Amino acid sequence: MVLYAFYIFDRHTECIYSRRWTPRPVSSSGKNARPQSGSSITSNGDTAAVGRRGMSQSDDEKLIFGLVFSLRNMVQKLGGEDDTFLSYRTGEYKLHYYETPTRMKFVMLTDTKQNNLRPYLHQIWANLYVEYVVKNPLAPVEHPGGVAVANEMFEAGLEAFIVAVLPA
Repeated sequence: MVLYAFYIFDRHTECIYSRRWTPRPVSSSGKNARPQSGSSITSNGDTAAVGRRGMSQSDDEKLIFGLVFSLRNMVQKLGGEDDTFLSYRTGEYKLHYYETPTRMKFVMLTDTKQNNLRPYLHQIWANLYVEYVVKNPLAPVEHPGGVAVANEMFEAGLEAFIVAVLPA
């Protein structure tokens, strides 16, 4: 599986956690390796420090939230309150969505071939976010102004989860 990005939005529409990965170059064995974080790849293959097409990370987060918000509302209006938005696919990526009972939104962008990751997003919420962020007495209860989740245990757990549990 190729993982592109992961976002967490709080109930106040603020992005409180985001992480991007970009695919590594194809290895000598011909298989794609696990993505790296911290950079993006331009159309000619060079590594660039800025986001794709010159967008800032904040703009990217706002676009993702707006897209999720619009699609979620459209699904509820067309299908009723019982229908929920799970994922959607474009020609370049697939967006997976999970909303908690407290209206936290977990969004993951992967390659198009990936099956629905909603159960995995639920596990990230229940086993990582709740354990390392919610139950942490030093972590803020609310994240005013988009104060991010800054928890090393959460980030280490997320990385381990992605490597161990998500299908390759």
